[in-house]
Amino acid sequence: MNDHYVHLAQKDGFRSRAAYKLMEIDDKDKLLKSGMWVADLGAAPGSWCQVARRLIGEQGRVFALDILPMDPLHGVEFIQGDFREDATLAQFTQLLGGRLVDLVICDIAPNISGMAVIDQARSFHLCELALEFSRDWLKPGGNFLVKTFQGSGYTEYMQAMRETFQTVVTRKPAASRDRSSEIYLLGKGKKA
Repeated sequence: MNDHYVHLAQKDGFRSRAAYKLMEIDDKDKLLKSGMWVADLGAAPGSWCQVARRLIGEQGRVFALDILPMDPLHGVEFIQGDFREDATLAQFTQLLGGRLVDLVICDIAPNISGMAVIDQARSFHLCELALEFSRDWLKPGGNFLVKTFQGSGYTEYMQAMRETFQTVVTRKPAASRDRSSEIYLLGKGKKA
């Protein structure tokens, strides 16, 4: 509770401190623009949806998915379900009505077991599914922002992103906790 970003989120009306991570990355990379269609994978409690919604305006659309429940947000279409299950993914993509999105954002993390090797493998499995979703549902030239953790599988995942995007850069926002090994990968310009 002594966390600066937690207090800031409460003051600014965001659902979590994670909002400031996305805002900082967006300030640098200008990912969110008026009228965009955005897919938010691992969206609960919804702070990234709040940021996206503000920046894309009323003409844009946000589609959110999480295994956890999320309180409704104006202008956000939400599906609760397990991203790893085909039925949930089909329900989510049905919302898109066959249209590709401009941006995929993914702050997803597995339920933590406390065993680093297992947690790392689970995390990268979710990241791989998010990258696969981006390959299928992101417009050519679109961008993909995903939270990863440095460790086993990181180099291979970075390579897979480089095969899909013109440029891949790393971002470690100030709002990330210092002790956290999380690092965000940004794939810019999806290859056609």
